[in-house]
Amino acid sequence: MLIMRATDEAVESFQDVDFEKIMEEMGRYNEAMISAGVLVAAEGLDDAAQGVVVDFSAEPPVVTDGPYGEAKELFGGFWILDVASKEEAVEWAKRAPMTGPGLKTEIRRVTRIDEFPQDNEWIQKERAWREATGQL
Repeated sequence: MLIMRATDEAVESFQDVDFEKIMEEMGRYNEAMISAGVLVAAEGLDDAAQGVVVDFSAEPPVVTDGPYGEAKELFGGFWILDVASKEEAVEWAKRAPMTGPGLKTEIRRVTRIDEFPQDNEWIQKERAWREATGQL
């Protein structure tokens, strides 16, 4: 999974960039991954000001409306790729559009259901749901 992260300053720096230009760059990047057969999913996220945080540091949990001034970086979207190695994921991440100071792409491997104990009741229920919905 390639995770788009950005500081508040980096997000602000794109406020004056033409939206059509951003869509063109993202479209070309996504098209390259589709053509290479590696793109599984990709989504952008709404503005952090529209979200909330549920903080479990207290009982009951505290719900705070966005934006999140205490956050150093915000998660802005993601791509899920099916690649052969971490190195291949890194190469795709290096090609991501919207680069510059305060922008990062974090790479994390998504675990598969097969990696969990298959005799676990909850894993069995999830596997059945995935099979019923065509995800396996």
